[in-house]
Amino acid sequence: MWRWLTNNHQTLTGVGAMLVGVAALFVAWDQGRVMRAQQHGAVVPVLQLDGFVSSTPDLRSVGLRVVNNGVGPAMIESVSLRRRGVVSDNFDALIALLPVGFDRSWSSVNGRALAPGGEVEPVMFMWERGSLSEDELGALLAEWQHWSVEACYCSVFNRCWTSSSGNAGRSPVRSCPAVDVDPFERIGVAGGPNGGQASRIATGAEVPVP
Repeated sequence: MWRWLTNNHQTLTGVGAMLVGVAALFVAWDQGRVMRAQQHGAVVPVLQLDGFVSSTPDLRSVGLRVVNNGVGPAMIESVSLRRRGVVSDNFDALIALLPVGFDRSWSSVNGRALAPGGEVEPVMFMWERGSLSEDELGALLAEWQHWSVEACYCSVFNRCWTSSSGNAGRSPVRSCPAVDVDPFERIGVAGGPNGGQASRIATGAEVPVP
C-alpha cells in the first residue's frame, strides 16, 4: 500500500486538487444562494387591503384602501372587486343605497408600483352627513360588509403573491394574471344611478361613525 502511494503521488495530488475545487464550488454556490435570499428579503412587498368607514362633522364616506407595509415596492399586476366572494364589475348594490347627489372618487391600481409605506384608495363614496336616516345608514353599512378587493402583486424579482381585504396573510403564486382593464377606473368613470358624480375629493380624518 505504501509503495502504491509513493508511486502515485501525482494522482493523489490531482484527486486532492479536485476535491478542493469541488468544495470551493459548493461554498461559492451556497454563498450565492444566501446572497440571493438576502436580496429577495430586502425588497419583499406586503400589501394590506381594507375597507374603511369615515366620518367628519359634515360628511360620511366608505371606501377601500391599499397600503404597502413591506420593505420593497409592490408591482400591482391585477385587482378584482368582489361581493360576497363573487367577482363583480360594478357597485350597483351599494350605489342603490346611497343618497341622491353622492360623490365618488377613484384611483387606478393595475400596473401601479406602490412604494414601501405608500397607499392608494381605489374607490371611495362620500355623501353629506344628514342625507341618510339611521336606518338607511345601517342598511348601507351592512351592505358594505359584503364587499372586498383582491390584489395580485410582485416584487422587483418577480416573486408574486395575492392578498385580499380582511385577510392579514398573503399567498404566494407563480405569476399574476394579465388584465387590460382596471375595474375601479371603469367604475369611477361610468355613470351611476341616484345622481352620483365621479370626482376626486379630499377626505377628512377617519373617526368612528356614531
